[in-house]
Amino acid sequence: MFDFLEGYDLLGAFWVTVQLTVLSALGSLIWGTLLAGMKVSPVPLMRGFATVYVNVVRNIPLTVIIVFASLGLNQTLTISLGSDIIDTVNFRLAVLALVAYTSAFVCEALRSGINTVPVGQAEAARALGLSFIQVLRLVILPQAFRAVVNPLSNVLIALTKNTTVASAIGVAEASFLMKGMIENEAQLVLISLVFAFGFVVLTLPTGLILGWVSKKVAVKR
Repeated sequence: MFDFLEGYDLLGAFWVTVQLTVLSALGSLIWGTLLAGMKVSPVPLMRGFATVYVNVVRNIPLTVIIVFASLGLNQTLTISLGSDIIDTVNFRLAVLALVAYTSAFVCEALRSGINTVPVGQAEAARALGLSFIQVLRLVILPQAFRAVVNPLSNVLIALTKNTTVASAIGVAEASFLMKGMIENEAQLVLISLVFAFGFVVLTLPTGLILGWVSKKVAVKR
């Protein structure tokens, strides 16, 4: 029944998807945390930048961002991100676009977690002489992260599925292979089921594990 899979690097395609997800998740977590910090910053310019960035990026389709990264950054501005190999360049551009897009959702998730931290804790920390950065790093963010494990897991699952958009610039991840297989094989239903199962295998354990982590680290108030 599954003879049509012979000759196709199915595991390799899903491995590219995993790489896209992991690298983009790490970048999004870092940039999203910085954006969340700027959004609650006492500096108006930083708050304004983070607010504009999040509101603009969240309302732009991911496909547009990824295509812009390829056509705008690479082909127009000749930004190659340290490589002359087109496949590597496209992969890195896809990661950059996914980070730029997903970090806006990470920022909003973290901001909601920051809002759960009692204001009195921040005021007490400032009264002890801690700077804003120290209060954010030592008091607010540790509690905020514990409060938003579930929302962040949803963002991660969405990111895993959003990696399929990278095929728009030729990144050989799972959906790129799926498109080629559909064009070459007369097994539309079976091909769709195979790739759907593959994404379930990637996303379902993530949700279950992070759901368990969320219960373990939940802040008791």
